[in-house]
Amino acid sequence: MTRLPRNFYDRDTVLVAQELLGKWLVHHAGGVERVGRIVEVEAYLGEHDLAAHSSKGLTKRTRTMFGPPGFAYVYLIYGIHHCLNVVTEPAGHAAAVLLRAVEPVKNVTGRTQGPGRLCRAMSIDRRLNAHDLLSDDLFIAQPEAGEGFAIVKRSRIGVDYAGHWAKRLLRFYIKGNPFVSRP
Repeated sequence: MTRLPRNFYDRDTVLVAQELLGKWLVHHAGGVERVGRIVEVEAYLGEHDLAAHSSKGLTKRTRTMFGPPGFAYVYLIYGIHHCLNVVTEPAGHAAAVLLRAVEPVKNVTGRTQGPGRLCRAMSIDRRLNAHDLLSDDLFIAQPEAGEGFAIVKRSRIGVDYAGHWAKRLLRFYIKGNPFVSRP
C-alpha cells in the first residue's frame, strides 16, 4: 500500500472526500496494525459552511482545521464519541472531511458504522488531534488493488441547525456497501 502524499489533501474538499472512498485508514497502536477501508465520508467546506466547526472561527478546538492539509482533526462529540476528520485545502481555509464509516480489513473489531464507532474500532482518540497523516502510525493509503464502485451523494447527518447547508449533498458513500452508517 502507498501512503497518500500531502498534495492529495491540498485540493478541493469535495474532490478529496470522494477520492478518499476506497482508501485504507491505517493506525498502528499498541503493537497492532488496524486497517479499515473508507466507505463513507462528509465534506465540511470552511468558515462559510454553517455545519462546519470552523464556522465559529479560529478557536483552541478548531485550530487544527485552520492548519495545513493532511493532518487529523479529532474531537469529542456529546462528551463520549471521538470523530476523525482529515484537514484539506491550504492552511487558513479550515475545511475537512469527516470519516463516517470503514469496512474492516485487518485487526478491526466491533461496529464501524458512524464516526464514533469508527474511532473506537480503530483506537483513535483526541491524543491524535493535529497528528500528521503522513506519519508512520496514522495514515491513509492507496490499497494495492483498487476496485470500481459507484458513489452515492446525500445530505450530511445531524446538521439540521445549519440552514441551507444541511441540505447540501456533501455526504458520500460507496453504493451497496454494508458498512455504510445510513444508506
